[in-house]
Amino acid sequence: MNQRTPTLLYIDDDGALARLVERGLTRRGYRVVHAASGEEGLERIRRAGAQGNIDGGIDVVALDQYMPGLDGLETLEQIMAIPDAPPVVFVTASQDSSIAVTALKAGAADYLVKDVTGDFIPLLHVAAEGALRQAELQRAREEAEAEIHASRDRYAALAAERELLLREVNHRVGNSLQIIASLLHLQASSAAQDEVKAALTNAMGRVAAVAQVHRRLYTSQDLKSVVLNQYLDSLLEDLRRSAEGNRMSRLTLKAEPIEIDPDRAVAVGIIVNELVMNAVKYAYPDGAGPIHVELNAKGDDLLLSITDNGVGDAVKADPRSTGMGQRIVAAMAAKLDATVERDPSHSGTRIVLKFGRLPAVPGKTSTAAAS
Repeated sequence: MNQRTPTLLYIDDDGALARLVERGLTRRGYRVVHAASGEEGLERIRRAGAQGNIDGGIDVVALDQYMPGLDGLETLEQIMAIPDAPPVVFVTASQDSSIAVTALKAGAADYLVKDVTGDFIPLLHVAAEGALRQAELQRAREEAEAEIHASRDRYAALAAERELLLREVNHRVGNSLQIIASLLHLQASSAAQDEVKAALTNAMGRVAAVAQVHRRLYTSQDLKSVVLNQYLDSLLEDLRRSAEGNRMSRLTLKAEPIEIDPDRAVAVGIIVNELVMNAVKYAYPDGAGPIHVELNAKGDDLLLSITDNGVGDAVKADPRSTGMGQRIVAAMAAKLDATVERDPSHSGTRIVLKFGRLPAVPGKTSTAAAS
């Protein structure tokens, strides 16, 4: 594909010198057009357009300083005001360096001193080539910056759309899980056998623990984390409402406002549900008693404890127990990379979980063990 011949507009009231410039630059691969005044040069630039089109656009301008009417500096100022103006090489016979400084500050790409014999034409060719390269680099930089801005805008729009979709998904999942929990509650209420009622109630609590996480996500501005004290407060309120009679009227929570990711929040909620329900069933055989849930930070670790003042080790094993709760606690503790210990100094039962504030490094061996 043939490269288009660049066009140089030479603005100078000296017609003879303009002809020398035309002959010299034509031999060097340029098309030269002449304007005898600043006003005529401005008109040619505006008419031709600034993009160097094949139909006569101006690629680069050589501009003389001393002309009747508008002088070079005045013309340069108006050229620079034209959108996408071509680069300008300022050409003058003056040796006054202040003119050069003024021209360059006004936006000229280069500056050179001319002579009446045309010896400056090779220098003008070099200056024009440099101005064209500089203009091309500037256009490429502006296009790259425009593309970067456009990419950022597209990314921001996609991120906002993704956040909206995630919020809607969490909303729908939360609602669906809440419906399942309600159905389990209704089924448990109508169950005649105690073991069936207990199994359905336990299942309802596990579903509600997951549903609460999704509820927190779609009602929060942050879709990447869950504030544990708020989450646990809502979860324990669900457990209070689901309990029969007054067996959980003394269920209390003391938790710091700690944020963790949603997956680990689910694990924490399920553990709390299992251990609280275990305390409700076995800690106080003769009625209700206090059950305390506490969460606090200790350096980079989090400590979660579920405590009752019940019969402790004196409790007899329930022959109907399937051990499902212990297996669930062990599985969720492994997900948290947590240790699970029973406090031997407590008269009732106190289970303490210790896990990192941040997820464990992938591949690290879990230290979790269910008691």
